[in-house]
Amino acid sequence: MSSEESKPKVILAYSGGLDTSVILKWLCEKGFDVIAFCANVGQHEEDFSAIKAKAVNCGASKCVVTDLRSEFVSGYVFEALKCNAMYEGRYLLGTSIARPCIAKEMIRIATEEGASFVAHGATGKGNDQVRFEMCAQALAPTVGTIAPWRDAEFIESFKGRTDLLAYCTKHGIPVDAKPKANYSIDENLFHTSYESGMLEDAACAPDESMFKMTNSYKNAPEEPETIFIEFKQGIPSKVTVGDVIKTDPLELFLFCNEIAGKHAVGRIDIVENRFVGIKSRGVYETPGGTLLRAAHMDLEGICMDREVKRITEYLGNEFARLCYNGFWFAPEMDLIRHSIDFSQRDVEGVVEIELYKGNVTIRGRTSPKSLYNADLASMDQEGGGAAFDYNPADSQGFIRINSVRLKTYAALRAKDEENKE
Repeated sequence: MSSEESKPKVILAYSGGLDTSVILKWLCEKGFDVIAFCANVGQHEEDFSAIKAKAVNCGASKCVVTDLRSEFVSGYVFEALKCNAMYEGRYLLGTSIARPCIAKEMIRIATEEGASFVAHGATGKGNDQVRFEMCAQALAPTVGTIAPWRDAEFIESFKGRTDLLAYCTKHGIPVDAKPKANYSIDENLFHTSYESGMLEDAACAPDESMFKMTNSYKNAPEEPETIFIEFKQGIPSKVTVGDVIKTDPLELFLFCNEIAGKHAVGRIDIVENRFVGIKSRGVYETPGGTLLRAAHMDLEGICMDREVKRITEYLGNEFARLCYNGFWFAPEMDLIRHSIDFSQRDVEGVVEIELYKGNVTIRGRTSPKSLYNADLASMDQEGGGAAFDYNPADSQGFIRINSVRLKTYAALRAKDEENKE
């Protein structure tokens, strides 16, 4: 048996950046056979051939690059869209929802290569360490995880960027010559996020020059643009703008990013609660996701039963919480996703939207599965039309019955006031 064959194998989630390049070499020095893995989830202008070459130069026995873009859109982004998922009422889960997609492929490669470990460059203060490892353990309980930024020896050796750069110089690891931005970036086709550095000051406004996916309001077109979005079973199936039609899920989503970003749709600047107990400031761009969520929510209004809608709003909040916290492959997430699928059976139709300087304005909607009835809703008809037996006089009893508990509560409060006197 050769020395290479006797080394324990580890699959490293590799970006080609400073941290993971140092980690790759450090793992090699520790006696591991390192296989680098880079997931293509739509990072903007990424040179994956350069990343592969750099990984091998740093000591990896090979570098596997997998194009996960179509799977990411259809199996993850659209899953979140179906339940209008939004963490803490603001964050569309752009980073969170990419992690299970990446972790699943990493575990597939680990199984194929016979690796005993996976490794990542996530910090000990963030959510990603939890997401990667929870997903990995759910999919392959016997595969171990190496997290250098929680390793005492690694932390002692690398106390900051200066130590990392010195290590690169010592080992001939190429470093990007461009000045490092004063914030960190995570990007995929769903969103771009910015945090840390200057953004750790919650009062510091983001620099306009950093945004990649969206125009500012000032630079957005002066004329509005109309887009028609068609859904089937809650999933976007067709987008039309003028003569342009998109039906392939990946192409459709990228086109939504393009047109929404052009009109300054999808920027937010928030402070959120990390699962590890730390508050974090993040600036996000999610143009296509913001547009499609608005359209989907509007269509549900005409297609979905009131009580089903009430329940799915709760399920959507739970979906967001579980996804954010790393429980994508948990049984409760399976339950939610199956329930959401059931709720989306009749969410079908077309929504017309106008985009203008950050605004997403619904102009109208149509559906072959509509629960809306103009005769029943009309204030110009006394009853419900020919199809419905609706008598407005019945509302008197409806109101009386529903107010019983309110009267009872009011009587109790009045009694309390009397006792105070």
